[in-house]
Amino acid sequence: MTWSYRAPWWLPGGNLQTIYAAKGFRRLTDAAPVWQRQRWETPDNDFIDVDWLRPFAAAGDIRKNEIYTNTRNPLLALFHGLEGSSASHYAIAFAHEVRKIGWQMAVPHFRGCSGDMNRTPRAYHSGDYQEIDWILKRFQSMHEGPVVAVGISLGGNALMKWAGEVKTAAHKTVNAIASVCAPLDLTASGHAIDSGFNRIAYAKMFLDSMKPRAMAKLAQFPNLFDAQAMQSVTTLFEFDDIFTAPLHGFENATDYWRRASAKPVLGDIALPAWVINPQNDPFVPQSCLPNQDEVAPCVELCQPKDGGHVGFTSGAFPGTLQALPQAVLQWFGGKI
Repeated sequence: MTWSYRAPWWLPGGNLQTIYAAKGFRRLTDAAPVWQRQRWETPDNDFIDVDWLRPFAAAGDIRKNEIYTNTRNPLLALFHGLEGSSASHYAIAFAHEVRKIGWQMAVPHFRGCSGDMNRTPRAYHSGDYQEIDWILKRFQSMHEGPVVAVGISLGGNALMKWAGEVKTAAHKTVNAIASVCAPLDLTASGHAIDSGFNRIAYAKMFLDSMKPRAMAKLAQFPNLFDAQAMQSVTTLFEFDDIFTAPLHGFENATDYWRRASAKPVLGDIALPAWVINPQNDPFVPQSCLPNQDEVAPCVELCQPKDGGHVGFTSGAFPGTLQALPQAVLQWFGGKI
């Protein structure tokens, strides 16, 4: 599907488009959606929290693992980005559009991102396709209708990584997938975020959330990493070198960024996939975006000039954020 998104004239440039959507969102939407939470126990004695969009969730206390109200309408699973949640601006925008068309929606939180610290030393990372696999299979097993999944930023890389790793088995679990602003080449994106203006505006923002979360994990598991080294971290590379990489079986940050990137496996995807990457995304350099020769025939690339990093505002000032979810849901509708 061709989607020629263009930002409104009053919102020029990737940085403004990124920041306005994320920070000004509360003025762009109606009342926030209502979520009901379900806690899933994982095979390794941990848990993740899944937020279901009402009115399709169970009427009772879903924290007690009551089964949500199933329908044959499609189910959209949304995988959030770095330090995201069901409260992220993109999750709220998708929820409004999903509710309009009568689909179901769930936001599975990566470990530690729901507001409650998970039990085990592990956290989450950009290439955690095994976790994606477990989550999607559970959605498929409990839902009678079609299941589709969209990943935003980090969640998009992890979702595409999953599809490329499991290959033809993916179609047994979901009907179609999409990614939005995914850092498919983590090395290129990581260095971009750690450089210049991005380091001041974005890397610091992420680290202000990630470092306290890591220190809370250290309180759970003393000697997990060097606390003094963590306190001096000022880049995502340093954080991943100290925390993310060793905690999840990678040699170092360089090894993690290389092995967790989805770009090398995009040619192995075997189900309908839509990959949206704006050319002016400050997190994802245009030079690292995939071309059609690097992806499977079933993978559709969409690389509009505008959008920033998940900043698809449209319309007259102050604008709305509905253009992205409307486009993604329309694309999914043609695949199920």
